[in-house]
Amino acid sequence: MMRISLCAAHATLAGLGLLGGAALPAFAALGDNVASVSSDLVHMKAQMKGVTPHAGFTVQEIATPSGTLVREYISPTGTVFAVSWNGPTKPDLRQLFGSYFQPFVDASSAAPHNAATRRHFQVRAPDLVVQSNGHMRAFHGRAWVPSLLPPGVTPGDIE
Repeated sequence: MMRISLCAAHATLAGLGLLGGAALPAFAALGDNVASVSSDLVHMKAQMKGVTPHAGFTVQEIATPSGTLVREYISPTGTVFAVSWNGPTKPDLRQLFGSYFQPFVDASSAAPHNAATRRHFQVRAPDLVVQSNGHMRAFHGRAWVPSLLPPGVTPGDIE
């Protein structure tokens, strides 16, 4: 999980919000089809590290040039139902969350500012859960869409 201060998260979100009008290429974001993963590689200037089948889903791992590993969890129907990240830099959450980015921004803006949770950040929106923690050069996080979880798959399966 990625630990960041809520203030830093809001500043990051505000900065990402400025990109709202910028045209971004298609990508395999939450809710998207696996066929668009190749656009993720181009956008992140990343390399495919591997594909691992699990019971009820597949995980595609992408390594960014900075060393961050992004995992995209894909249902048997080919839908990305979860993403996770681990590494020295935070990934482009707008890209990873796709159409779920705005609900994330809305829910995180409503989150209370609490100094005790400066390194842990969690958002629970109606159909999006994001958990993150970390500090400079060590960020971890995961996000999933509960309604898209394949049968038998639990949040504990998302690493």
